[in-house]
Amino acid sequence: MKYLIVYEKSENGWGAYAPDLPGLGVAGTSFDEVKELIREAVEFHLEGIRQHGDAIPAPTAKTEYITV
Repeated sequence: MKYLIVYEKSENGWGAYAPDLPGLGVAGTSFDEVKELIREAVEFHLEGIRQHGDAIPAPTAKTEYITV
């Protein structure tokens, strides 16, 4: 499954979250660190959902850039 991941730069580093997985987010000091952390967090989160016998949420988030 492919999930959209949003990466955001902050004053102190980077953050990332998956819009299709509410409540799931990570933060770190470097972009590379956050890329690794979010992958691990998504995998761990989905494994927990499976273990509880719940349905895995389908990826539905979309992105688009607009020119203004």
